[in-house]
Amino acid sequence: MPASLRYLGIDPGLTATGWGVISVHGSKLLHIANGTITSNARLGIPERLVEIEAGLVRVIEEHRPDAAAVEQAFVARDASAALKLGQARAIALLVTARAGLAVAEYAPNHVKKSVVGAGHADKAQIRLMVEMLLPGSRATTEHAADALAIAIAHAHSGAANERLAAAVARAGAGR
Repeated sequence: MPASLRYLGIDPGLTATGWGVISVHGSKLLHIANGTITSNARLGIPERLVEIEAGLVRVIEEHRPDAAAVEQAFVARDASAALKLGQARAIALLVTARAGLAVAEYAPNHVKKSVVGAGHADKAQIRLMVEMLLPGSRATTEHAADALAIAIAHAHSGAANERLAAAVARAGAGR
């Protein structure tokens, strides 16, 4: 059986960036840790982005994930809010890429469908399913619960990709 892999899920936001780390061994999921990085709203955007960066660097150094997944931005009603979300996403993508992690991006509806089975699930449904899929986990915030859901979605997608890569390698070895 292959060694376990650690996946970091990130739910980016300028005010609150959720993160969750899970371990995957075969089809078994295990909660490692979760939390929320908050930025000081009294600071300017550049300083707030530095706070998010520092928090994500600490998470990666402490938990040593093998790969990461970041939630894609959805179309916001407010252009200013969409820009701020995009800036927080950029920090998440930059920090994970600089750490040498393979980084995937998932649309919110994909994450919801992967975890709950419905693409339009609400926050309470996501949190409940995360706790069912990761027994003993208690997400500290809804942002952390979303980040754990992103990690779970990546684990589900990753397992399929690993099986496909193994099948291609076996087919190539038979030539």
